Amino acid sequence: MVTVQCKSVTFSNIQAILFDKNGTLEDSDAYLRALAQKGARIIDAQIPGIGEPLLMAFGVSGDTLDPAGLMAVASRRETETAAAAYIAETGRGWFESLAISRKALDEAEKYVSQTPSPLFAGTLEVLQSLSQAGLKLGILSAATTHEVRSFVQNHQLSDFIQVTIGVDEGPSKPDPILFVRACQALGVEPSATLMVGDSVGDMQMARNAKAAGCIGITWNGKSENVKGADVAINRLEQIVVV
Repeated sequence: MVTVQCKSVTFSNIQAILFDKNGTLEDSDAYLRALAQKGARIIDAQIPGIGEPLLMAFGVSGDTLDPAGLMAVASRRETETAAAAYIAETGRGWFESLAISRKALDEAEKYVSQTPSPLFAGTLEVLQSLSQAGLKLGILSAATTHEVRSFVQNHQLSDFIQVTIGVDEGPSKPDPILFVRACQALGVEPSATLMVGDSVGDMQMARNAKAAGCIGITWNGKSENVKGADVAINRLEQIVVV
C-alpha cells in the first residue's frame, strides 16, 4: 500500500487507481464533437429540422463540446436512447426511432477520423510512475469495452493498465456496481482504491462504492464538472506517490 498526495489532500493505504478515459486520459473532445455533428446531420437528412435540437442534446454548440454533456459523459447506449427520444417526438414509433438513431451513429463513426485521439500531456509519464510505485491501475469508462481496449493498445499502455472496463450492456455510470466490479477484477477493495475522472458521474459512482477517494480532473478548469470530488486538479502530474 502507498500514500498518494494530490495538492493538499493525502490518501493513505492505497492499492489501486481507476481512471476514466474520455476527458481524463484521452483528449477526445474533437472526435466526440465531430461524431455528434455527423450523427446529427445524418439524422437530419432523414428527418429535416431535428439536427439542431439533437446537437443541443448531445452537448454541442458551434465548435464547443460541453464536457458535462451527453456526448462527453454518457455511454453509447444512453446516447442512442437520447437521440431516439428526439426522433420519437416527430411521431415515429419507438423501435423505428431507436433503429434510426443506432444506424446514424454507426455511420457517423465510419466518417469521423479514425486517427486515435491523443493522450493528455503527461498521461504516459504519470501512469508509468504510479505503476512503478506498485499501484494497480485500471480504466473504467462509459465508452464501450472495445473502445477502451483499443485505446490501451493504440497508446501502448498495456504495461501499466491491468484492467479495461467499458459500458456495454447492463448498468452505466454512476452505478457503483461498476466500480466494485473493477476493483474485484484488480483484486483490491474499493476502500483501497481511488477514482480519477472528469464528471460528476465518476465522483458519485466512486463515493457510493465507498472508494478511498475521488479525484476530479478538470483540464478546462471548471471544477463544477467534478462536484463531489475530494480534490480537483487540472493536470495529472498533481497525482504523486509520497
